[in-house]
Amino acid sequence: MSARGPIPIGSMVPLTGASAADGYEFRNGLWLAIEELNARGGILGRELVPYFVDTGDQSAERVSAAARELIRRHNVHAIVNGYNIGAQNAEYEPIADAGILYVHHNTLLQHHDTVMGDPERYFGCFMSDPAEYWYGQGFIKFISWLRDTGQWKPASDRLAIISGSRPYSIVTANAMRSSAADFGWTVAFGPEIVKTPTNDWEYAIELARKVKPAILANTHFYASDIAHFQRQFRNNPIDCLVYLQYGGMHQTFIDVAGPAAEGVIVGTVVGLVRDDDGAAYGRRYRARFGPDSTPEVGALSYSAMHHYALAASVAGGTGEPYEFTQNRKVAARLKDITYRSVLGTIHYHPAWQAAVPYPDATRDPSRGMPHLFYQVQDHRKEQVVIAPVPYNTGRFAVPPWCTGAGTRPGGDPGLMPFG
Repeated sequence: MSARGPIPIGSMVPLTGASAADGYEFRNGLWLAIEELNARGGILGRELVPYFVDTGDQSAERVSAAARELIRRHNVHAIVNGYNIGAQNAEYEPIADAGILYVHHNTLLQHHDTVMGDPERYFGCFMSDPAEYWYGQGFIKFISWLRDTGQWKPASDRLAIISGSRPYSIVTANAMRSSAADFGWTVAFGPEIVKTPTNDWEYAIELARKVKPAILANTHFYASDIAHFQRQFRNNPIDCLVYLQYGGMHQTFIDVAGPAAEGVIVGTVVGLVRDDDGAAYGRRYRARFGPDSTPEVGALSYSAMHHYALAASVAGGTGEPYEFTQNRKVAARLKDITYRSVLGTIHYHPAWQAAVPYPDATRDPSRGMPHLFYQVQDHRKEQVVIAPVPYNTGRFAVPPWCTGAGTRPGGDPGLMPFG
């Protein structure tokens, strides 16, 4: 283990391509975390230096090449980034060969299978958010909670599902479908898979309209794409709730959708908590990167970097590539140390090495990352967190396009989370 000199930290970020809007925020989040850590002395007195490689289309080839470049050219001690959905864990191989830490937000159930299939080889691979499966199951629990607490009176039990063509989106949609009947819902349409990226959703919306759903869910996640979906939906709306995921919390979604966004529900298994710490971080982030930046997205790499630095400090320092003994110590501390971040609690499951979701997999908010549900109630203001308790900042409001008798609100959410 090197005793002197700066510590290189790598990051694989999509700075071009369909996810570039998120990629720049992932880069910003890591920058801000490293600036803050260096201002406090780095890791055991050693300064941190970030290195970024563009992953473009996030293909297996592109992401794996980025990992090799960071390891071979920059000798990084860890790779910390947001998501690269499309590589399907191919990048784990050069990372496991080098024995460094890899903390990411790919949101893939496949991560569980890979790590549990060979925990010795993939000891350093951590997914700092829950898998996409929890989007689907958690969404069904959430809409059931709205119904059962009387906050929303659905006109029917029918659910329509539209999915993007990425495996991530399809897994989420299928999890919705498989969980629906257990909570009294009928999937009347879908999952209808639309080839993505795309800005054309009108055909899928018209197909969903025919079944008169109580809820229309779109599991695609690119912010600009789903903003166009929402605009096209609002041109001739269906009397139902609309659910979008992840990308809907990005400023790009609001910029493109504008007033058409008002009323939409956005779910994310990894999102900024609206407490004092989250608000203070948001102010620092926007002061550093501008008022149109999205701290909710930058918070992913920001929180993961702080957690890694804490674990490495307790472990006695970072390890270079091929320093397996020291890097195993860091990995062990990353699993041992539950970290309360601006995303809520990062607590790694000992077998999955992925963040445990609250309330989907644990009823204890101090041991799980909150599966947050936002609602856009005024596109000019911050989105309102409507679930789960105790993270909510407001209550569900009936969307402005809903006019039927089945949409009248009532009831009280009480103090129970939706899980």
